[in-house]
Amino acid sequence: MRAVLMAGGAGTRLRPLTCDLPKPMVPIVNQPIAAHIIHLLRRHNITEVVATLHYLPDAMRDYFLDGSEFGVQMTYAVEDEHPLGTAGCVKNIEELLDDTFLVISGDSITDFNLTQAIAFHKQKQAKATLILTKVPNPLEFGVVITDENQRVQRFLEKPSTSEVFSDTVNTGTYILEPEVLAYLPPKEEMDFSKDLFPLLLENDEPMYGFVADGYWCDVGNLDAYREAQYDALEKKVTLELGNLPRHSDIWIGENTTIDPTAILTPPLAIGDNCNIGSGTKLEAGTIIGDNVTIGAGAELKRAIVWNGVLIGDEAYLAACVVGRGCRIERRVQVLEGAVIGPLSIIGEEAQINSNVKVWPSKRVEPGAILNINLIWGSTGHRNLFGQRGVSGIVNIDMTPEFAVKLGAAYGSSLRPGAEIVVSRDQRNVSRMVTRSLIAGLMSVGVNIQNLEATAIPIARTMTPKLKVAGGIHVRIHPDRPDYLLIEFLDSQGINISKKTEKKIEGAYFKEDLRRVSIPQIGDMSYPAQVLETYCHTFEKLLDMDIINNDGAKIVIDYAYGVSGAILPLLLTKFGCDAVVLNASLRQTAVSNEEKEVLLSQLGQVVSALQANLGVQVSANGEQLTLVDEGGLPIRGELLTALMVHMVLTASPRGTIVVPVQASSAVEHLARRHGGKVLRTKANPTALMAAAQSSHNVVLGGSGETGFIFPRLHPGFDAMFCIAKVMEMLTVQKRTLGEIRSELPTVYHNSCSVRCSWKIKGALMRHLVEIHRDQHIELVDGVKMTFPHGDNWVLILPDAGEPLVHIYANSEDRHWVDEKLRYYQAQVLNFISDAQEESYQHFS
Repeated sequence: MRAVLMAGGAGTRLRPLTCDLPKPMVPIVNQPIAAHIIHLLRRHNITEVVATLHYLPDAMRDYFLDGSEFGVQMTYAVEDEHPLGTAGCVKNIEELLDDTFLVISGDSITDFNLTQAIAFHKQKQAKATLILTKVPNPLEFGVVITDENQRVQRFLEKPSTSEVFSDTVNTGTYILEPEVLAYLPPKEEMDFSKDLFPLLLENDEPMYGFVADGYWCDVGNLDAYREAQYDALEKKVTLELGNLPRHSDIWIGENTTIDPTAILTPPLAIGDNCNIGSGTKLEAGTIIGDNVTIGAGAELKRAIVWNGVLIGDEAYLAACVVGRGCRIERRVQVLEGAVIGPLSIIGEEAQINSNVKVWPSKRVEPGAILNINLIWGSTGHRNLFGQRGVSGIVNIDMTPEFAVKLGAAYGSSLRPGAEIVVSRDQRNVSRMVTRSLIAGLMSVGVNIQNLEATAIPIARTMTPKLKVAGGIHVRIHPDRPDYLLIEFLDSQGINISKKTEKKIEGAYFKEDLRRVSIPQIGDMSYPAQVLETYCHTFEKLLDMDIINNDGAKIVIDYAYGVSGAILPLLLTKFGCDAVVLNASLRQTAVSNEEKEVLLSQLGQVVSALQANLGVQVSANGEQLTLVDEGGLPIRGELLTALMVHMVLTASPRGTIVVPVQASSAVEHLARRHGGKVLRTKANPTALMAAAQSSHNVVLGGSGETGFIFPRLHPGFDAMFCIAKVMEMLTVQKRTLGEIRSELPTVYHNSCSVRCSWKIKGALMRHLVEIHRDQHIELVDGVKMTFPHGDNWVLILPDAGEPLVHIYANSEDRHWVDEKLRYYQAQVLNFISDAQEESYQHFS
């Protein structure tokens, strides 16, 4: 059998180690990842290997040559012009693949039994077999579900947290029949998971998943790179360590000199031609490459040192990586997680602090303390984006220096000279962070249209009208008053896609930031007549005569938010008799407890004044809670149903877009009015995108997120919603209380269970497996539907917290209560068993 070794990766997440080295050539215990893969193939009698190359191809060709030293026959296929993707590069060598062949990624360390996998493939008479494994956290991998016969049923490439439906993932190793390549066009960028496998599923080709036992680590980032080294030393994975002789878990190469006073604690590995000085301490987990010199009194704890490094006397290295040919001088300290790029020099008594990265061929002055990456900026979190943007604790996570770098990363993903809209709420912290974002954006040549303090619905309206490339809005987080939320908008005013988020994250983490010359630095302008433009758009979608002649009295609580500076101007135009509460701007956010007090006061005022309705506006003009003429609040699922009923009465046969967890009252009302319901993932971006792109949508959103009127703009807008409610009440000649009494009786309840991130994937897979015989939906989480009425249960992992939410829905209250108790117990039992298994494995 012939193997295709995909070795074209640049390994950008391993920088600075891969600045001058392709990822498959990065060493694990002093041998390249690709060498460990070649050893694995040879052990399973696969001796013909075709390596597909793209990034720095000569490094691999010069190392392996024809492969004879490694017991294989190597040939190479180089993608000279542009990368063809995982499947495209295999299609490119189709003429070499005339029989069953194996494809294996050059990015991972594994000891899978390939012989068993090949036998499985032949026994199943498969066209494609995916070698799978189970991992605790599947977010970075392709998730796969198979049926009881191991035939692939569904897969999802790199899911978001709430999309995880299994912990069984694709390892990037496949056994394929040559005829599957006929599905791929030549000379085009194609991917196995995104392009070929969906085509095979669509054409009902036999595609199977072989769940392999053994070790597998995708060396996708610097943390995983270190862990793979430690796992190899601890014999968690079977590797051939070349010429390194083994002496009681200490591997020492040829011609290496170790002073008798040196203290070596196993397991550790030392390469050839090394010199270990007197009094040196090498602790367990340390890996030393070839031709390394370590001075007297140095201490290395779990450090990974590449070839040709010089380490001075009394240096201290802890769980760090030191690249090829570096010079670490006397009494230098390199702390945990730091990475020193090849050929760098760290001066005497300098300190490289935790998680700092130094790019290749840099020099750190003697005595310097390096707290930030040497190129620019400081390290950050692994994932910047959460459910609806970038958020964090004010002045701890969300600092000016963080915002400058984030702005530069976003700007670097746009073309030079692009224009974007920037806006914020009225609070000082938002002003501070916005100015830092603007500085970062201007530094990479992006021009700013600054709307300053305004409600986010206005920013969404102005983004397409100003014909800009996108936008940023900064505000206090709607659900957490101590957090700041930064939302990124596309050219239509919708929150940016996951793909764009990944692009910004890539620029941020790889320090891939553009720098422009003085003439190209961005400019800033302040658009005129912003509120007038919004008002004009607003008015075109309302029957102003009806509202003006109605004489309705409403009470509005602005909860000290920025909409208090905008909505009164709009209401004046409508001729409304509006009583305003708490309209002054306040720097501190209103807590949830305070919001409840204000809502109670609003109900009392509505009753006392005999007003038609009351409204509390929150979330910078996005969300609202209604209060009926009797002073009773209408919110959550009740508000969703009420808005759907009113809008479908006004626009029968329209389409309603709601999140997956909304109650089935929406379907009841849609059937009543001849409408259609479209359910989306439980995040605001999915709601906005679906409301904008789907046919005949008259309303989107929910009582929890706010409501979208797609003809106005693509976002949630409490201000327009208030005016629309007034119009519909007048036209339909009903009160909120009367409309509420017409709503269907549906019981909808939920509870939440704490669940470790590592267990979420396994829990979702377990739920899918035990409900194979039932109808399940995987729009978001796992939703089980039951035969009677609109009975369903949804298990939904939280995207931002270690929680799992359980929703139950039915016309029968007892059914809801029973199912909630049952599934809560099921989830808790699974979590308990998983934690016990993890504890026993660790012990």
